[in-house]
Amino acid sequence: MKTVALVLGLTLALGAPEVEANVVAQDAQGAAPQWSTAAVRHPAGWYADDAARRLAVVVIRHQSAEGGWPKNTDLFAPPATGSAAASAHGSANTIDNGGTTLPLTFLARTITAGDTASRPAFDRGLDYLLAAQRPNGGWPQFYPLRGGYYDQITFNDDAMVHVLTLLRDVGDGRAPYGFVDPERRERARQAVARGVETILKTQVRQDGVLTAWCAQHDARTLAPTWARRFEPPSLSGQESVGVVQFLMSLPDPDPAVIAAVEGAVAWFQTVAISDMTEVVVTDAQGRPDRVLGPKPGARIWARFYDLETNRPIYVGRDSVTHDDLTAIDYERRNGYRYVGEWPERLLDHDYPAWKRALAGGN
Repeated sequence: MKTVALVLGLTLALGAPEVEANVVAQDAQGAAPQWSTAAVRHPAGWYADDAARRLAVVVIRHQSAEGGWPKNTDLFAPPATGSAAASAHGSANTIDNGGTTLPLTFLARTITAGDTASRPAFDRGLDYLLAAQRPNGGWPQFYPLRGGYYDQITFNDDAMVHVLTLLRDVGDGRAPYGFVDPERRERARQAVARGVETILKTQVRQDGVLTAWCAQHDARTLAPTWARRFEPPSLSGQESVGVVQFLMSLPDPDPAVIAAVEGAVAWFQTVAISDMTEVVVTDAQGRPDRVLGPKPGARIWARFYDLETNRPIYVGRDSVTHDDLTAIDYERRNGYRYVGEWPERLLDHDYPAWKRALAGGN
């Protein structure tokens, strides 16, 4: 394990008297750790070290009064001004981009390794996720609600799938959540059941045939709906992958869950863009530019598909729908992923393995 040097003293309120803690660690090369998904991928012994517990103190300082965490924030770096700093900007209290779910997973690992001081913050965060579930069973991108597309059911960037996965593991008592009390475990199980019902209800049908999901669904009608100006009501070639993978993770799936998976997989197979790939070229101004080019044997998928025709669609900041990627503005074309290989592993590996398991195979 890397050696650490203590470089900063901070004060943390944990719902108890303030405690003084040295919290920022540096590795032997002098580089401070930065928050990322790597924070939850260390060996179990790493979380038992004092350095990990000091980092947990910093993570908790970013927790809001409501119990959530912000996104796109280095949670290993101290907040600018006090424990409420995370609430001072618009990304507080979100499940987007790993907000709330990732810090909860990190704290669960330190708690499992003996960090009892982080337990109250974890419980508040878990209670926040449970409170954020809408009556229809979905989760908004931000909670408390703030209006606009933020209040819609958010499959975008796997936000709701991340919540359901965490709650599933909590409810089942899976590591690293074995310490969660029975009452919260039961609430988590109930929340997952409602969330699965919402997934099944929001799956789009075309002439009665099950297809996929939109990145956002209206919180009242459950219909596909707009998010940002370039994210139209559509069938998602990206977010639907995470939804299917979550459904396949459920033990003893009932016929409705099996039908949902089978319908989505068949849709993925139908809408694949064959013999094409995304390539980077140099445009007339000498800039790198993303376009689609031929590649025999390749498969890609669009992020957005028309709800009725299943044709790939591309939408820039002007919200105008195009059939050609090069028809949208340069900034969006190169600042957003409109095509990708998202379903490939699902189709080639995960789904066949799931089918074998259902049939009683290995």
